[in-house]
Amino acid sequence: MRPARALIDLQALRHNYQLARELTGAKALAVIKADAYGHGAVRCALALEQQADGFAVACIEEALELRAAGIKPPVLLLEGFFEASELQLIAQHDLWCVVHSLWQLEAIEQAHLSKPITVWLKLDSGMHRVGLHAKDYQAAYQRLLASGKVARIVLMSHFARADELDSDASNEQLAVFQAARQGLSAEVSLRNSPAVLGWPNMPSDWVRPGLMLYGATPFEVPQAEAARLQPVMTVQSRVISVRELPTGEPVGYGAKFISPRPTRVGVVAMGYADGYPRQAPNGTPVLVAGKRTQLIGRVSMDMLCIDLTDVPEAGLGSPVELWGKNVLASEVAMHAGNIPYQIFCNLKRVPLDYSGD
Repeated sequence: MRPARALIDLQALRHNYQLARELTGAKALAVIKADAYGHGAVRCALALEQQADGFAVACIEEALELRAAGIKPPVLLLEGFFEASELQLIAQHDLWCVVHSLWQLEAIEQAHLSKPITVWLKLDSGMHRVGLHAKDYQAAYQRLLASGKVARIVLMSHFARADELDSDASNEQLAVFQAARQGLSAEVSLRNSPAVLGWPNMPSDWVRPGLMLYGATPFEVPQAEAARLQPVMTVQSRVISVRELPTGEPVGYGAKFISPRPTRVGVVAMGYADGYPRQAPNGTPVLVAGKRTQLIGRVSMDMLCIDLTDVPEAGLGSPVELWGKNVLASEVAMHAGNIPYQIFCNLKRVPLDYSGD
């Protein structure tokens, strides 16, 4: 069997969820959209089900997968619904729904629902992706209440630059939100992972931890609370070939690495078809036989090469950590000009092995 695999530590997942609660004192929706950022949505939901206040996914397809697996806590559709016909399923399966557009509001007003639904009313406070304009927010709230189709409303927005700890943009968005919701009596949800970790004074009855659940920092600089996160995913493989090269020899496609000295090269069963970033350059850290070394040469579809020159104890069959508890996904992402969100979400073809149930 090909040795590439991803180890998923569910106890670390639970630790990170509890950290979000501890830091905020708020209720927390565990964001498990995009198959829990590549970690497996159903298994992650089952691991958190006894402690989570609810879950958040992108769309109804992801929510129905959870319900089919027997997941009972609330599930929020972060993009809301795409067609009015989905409202019947939302009511039937007790799903919560973001409303970010006037057409969604109108669809709810016109719907014949088996029971009222819970709506999270989203304001565009400055990200300018989705969300109601501030001028429409109060009226939308009142229309939802008057419709008789809504049992509860949570007021929400989303920060565009909370991962920039030296930026005042989040405070500016907060001011827009506070002005738009003035006089509205409802719970509030503002804080995503970077806001949970780095913006302690932001009000929120509900928080939405996503990336931090999986143990990766959203920041490009060290941050005290992010240092308390525990990596959930460890991607491993093994050395499948070893060769000795003299000085001046190329390694891999395009000769992007030329050996500067006699070099011992290890070939690892891991490539961009598994989700390892193809653009990762020479020098990207890896761990082999418990010691740090580096990537050399271009990443291929199924294989990559690492420098074993200074790790003489490593050889054929030696274990390799591509990212995880010793080589952080954020390190790999930084070297590759990427972000840990994409590192996780791009993982494929690699079996997931779970522990900590």
